[in-house]
Amino acid sequence: MNTHLIALQLMAAQGLLGAFDTLYHHELTEALPQRASARKELGIHATRALIYSLLFIGLSAWAWHGAWAIVLLLVFAVEIVLTLWDFVIEDQTRLLPATERVTHTVLAINGGAFITLLILNTPEWFAANTQMQWQPQGWLSVFLALCGVGVGVSGIRDGLAALHLGKIAIKERQASMIHFSDKSEQVLVTGATGFIGTLLVKALLADGQQVTILSRNPKQASWKFDGKARVIASMEELPANQRVDIIINLAGARILGWRWSEKRKAELRHSRTGLTKEITAWISRAESKPRLLLAASAIGYYGIQAEGDDRELTESAAPQTIFMSELCQEWEQANQAANTYGVKVVRMRFGVVLGQQGALGMMLLPIKLGLGGALGSGKQWQSWIHVHDVLRGIAHLWQHEASLQPDSAYNFTAPEVVTQKQFSTIAAHVLHRPSFFPTPGWPMRLMLGEQADLLLEGQRVVPAKLLEDGFVFDYPDLRSALINLV
Repeated sequence: MNTHLIALQLMAAQGLLGAFDTLYHHELTEALPQRASARKELGIHATRALIYSLLFIGLSAWAWHGAWAIVLLLVFAVEIVLTLWDFVIEDQTRLLPATERVTHTVLAINGGAFITLLILNTPEWFAANTQMQWQPQGWLSVFLALCGVGVGVSGIRDGLAALHLGKIAIKERQASMIHFSDKSEQVLVTGATGFIGTLLVKALLADGQQVTILSRNPKQASWKFDGKARVIASMEELPANQRVDIIINLAGARILGWRWSEKRKAELRHSRTGLTKEITAWISRAESKPRLLLAASAIGYYGIQAEGDDRELTESAAPQTIFMSELCQEWEQANQAANTYGVKVVRMRFGVVLGQQGALGMMLLPIKLGLGGALGSGKQWQSWIHVHDVLRGIAHLWQHEASLQPDSAYNFTAPEVVTQKQFSTIAAHVLHRPSFFPTPGWPMRLMLGEQADLLLEGQRVVPAKLLEDGFVFDYPDLRSALINLV
């Protein structure tokens, strides 16, 4: 049995699996290069990728004889240590989807197999004279060499992304210096491991607040914040005599995804109203009631504006009888129940939140590829806000709670509202890319059904009450926001 040839064939399989994992998971579904929390993972990936590039190219048509066999064993040892370290970091920083976990398991088994087969050859190679002996394997060698080039490029890309995220981490540390209260208070946060929630909890901890997190995955949440926050899996774990001063309710399943079937709609409702009802039930039995409940909602509350309707929608604008609006109405009503127990409820209607995570990565992807342009008509309004201004807005409401009206609503959108075509044009200019490629709306209608309204329709929502309160946005216009983020 030619163990060397079998090892090379398994390496070829490793190249294909690795390419799938990198493109599908790391780039598309998980968008690791845009995640500040993935910086260490990307650094490990970069190092491993460069090692694999060396292995693929070096083993594609050469046998490592003499002292080179020892070098090969050392490279294998380093690769194994990096793989184990990668597993630990992944589990600490994010919840892997099932497909990625399965892919990583198969990669680990396959990698172990080809490394073992190659190790079987090292005694014979070590006994030979020190040289890199030319042993081509035809098209298999060509394919392995191409894999080596590809994984090397991927490693360089991950390394550059890790360096970029290091700069972003500095910005986030600066952004986290947000003042919420002059004293240390007890804060309960839901949705804490999401895009906004993660940054919020870090800012709260940096400000000296005592944070309790409600999470379906307590272990991961505890790791994410280095054990500095208390984590509970359900409201039942929070005793009635536990003091909570402020509740910030951000929990809710991501609305953009699978088609809105009746089952999917029920899941979206439950993730918002179901959890909120659990919070209200705890408030009802709490010995000391929270003073303030800051509750997330969305500008989907206002439904959609017809093309050509350029009215500015303030907090007093009426909702509509379509699903996205009804979902927000039900969510807000569930939070409003806390008013019964003397808790001041403030509803925060978020526009599209721009940050290193969230929707921005997918919004910019076609522009980065040179395929930016009008989506649908391009005339639909896009109301957005920089995530840093979201955190500052939350702090603003907290600091001004005495003057807040019970059961009030605030639009969390930037003062400058743009059309989708304007967004693409400005983003393309910031990224030094063209913006001329139109994307018709009908394929999205076909794929997403009613959900396509999130992309093809819009609302011109303005932050009237925040501006009335004297809140000053750090990023009031789209260009400054994108320059900061990209």
